Amino acid sequence: MATTESPAGAKRFLDFPTSCAAPLPKPEEPVRVVPLAVAGVLAVGLTTYVWASHGAKFGVLLALGLLLGLALFHSRFGFTSAWRQLIAVGNGQGLRAHALLLGTAATLIALIAGTGSGLFGSKPAPTAGALGLSLFVGATVFAIGMQLGGACASGTLFAVGSGQSAIVLTLGGFIAGSVLYTWAYPVLSGWPEFKGVLLADHVGWAGSWLITIAVLALIVLATRAVQRRRTPPPTDVVPTARGFARVFRGSWPMLVGALVLGVLAAAVFLVSGGIWGVTSAFSLWGAKILQVFGLHPEHWEFWRLKANATSLNTTVWKDKTSLTDIGIMIGAGVAAAAAGAWKIHSSIPWRTALAAVLGGILMGVGARMAGGCNIGAYLGGISVGSLHGWLWGVFALGGTWIGLRLRPLFGLANPAPADSVC
Repeated sequence: MATTESPAGAKRFLDFPTSCAAPLPKPEEPVRVVPLAVAGVLAVGLTTYVWASHGAKFGVLLALGLLLGLALFHSRFGFTSAWRQLIAVGNGQGLRAHALLLGTAATLIALIAGTGSGLFGSKPAPTAGALGLSLFVGATVFAIGMQLGGACASGTLFAVGSGQSAIVLTLGGFIAGSVLYTWAYPVLSGWPEFKGVLLADHVGWAGSWLITIAVLALIVLATRAVQRRRTPPPTDVVPTARGFARVFRGSWPMLVGALVLGVLAAAVFLVSGGIWGVTSAFSLWGAKILQVFGLHPEHWEFWRLKANATSLNTTVWKDKTSLTDIGIMIGAGVAAAAAGAWKIHSSIPWRTALAAVLGGILMGVGARMAGGCNIGAYLGGISVGSLHGWLWGVFALGGTWIGLRLRPLFGLANPAPADSVC
């Protein structure tokens, strides 16, 4: 965790992966040769192995994960910080970047879905998430966890890949929370809900796209109005390199990151036939870890469901979400090392560590209850025109408000109107 001083002189712990105030590497900082070599070998070696052993489709998915990791790191694209900035000081810059990301993904996915076919024989199959109590509670709990853990689902992965020690604790809690949900599945499932709504089923893909873009435009206008009224300070991110070198050394403008991530999210849809997701892999990893230690999660009700049992009995190298998740961590490692920013922090305040683990657990449980996270439910849902994606975002804003009030209990600061940070 990086630290800085507030105007009052009080020490504040700021989240690396989702805070524009986190220190960025200077242009003159050297490339971290050893981490770059290790990450580079892993990137090439694993992609070659997966491609050769399991086919081009899975090799391409891993490669897309690598590119997602590069883009997430270089743009420092934040979901956690965007909601925190909006709720705390009225800064809607991050949410407007979300609108560009969502609009880009929605446009490309509408074109892909409209053709009815993808690459490698995949059939694009957008689905609508269920609307009900699990979605509302899960999104709220997930957002509280984001603010305590210091990162969202995608942010956790790229921060771990770039060597951020505290976020390793968040990832551990995330996996533990996902396992906890699968164990408690009989209690945490079956809550009242209604069938999901996919706009394309009612107005076609063109109509679905128009509605999505119109709502995103309204969000942009609304955040600008709020920002003018509350006049938050500007965010100031100094690029680590200039010219062509900035592509490899960072940092990218947030809007550039939004465009690149939107294209890559659509590419995952084109290759796999499904939306880009993150958190379902954590349940799978946790179950496989338990099996290594002689435990039997396969007997739990969750893992006896047909689709889940098939996933548990299949190698992770053929699991779409695992491949992109692993790719994000390695890709972020390559990007951070090339930028001279890869560094392990050995000292973590105990309250920060506690918040990281607790936040991860809440995100793990919340994501599974809501049927997805900021990527699978929010980005994925909205980009395919599913109503549950919009509702996930609304309840996540409510959870953010709660999380901001809990952060000080763990020594975590919130943006203040007098600060020139996020």
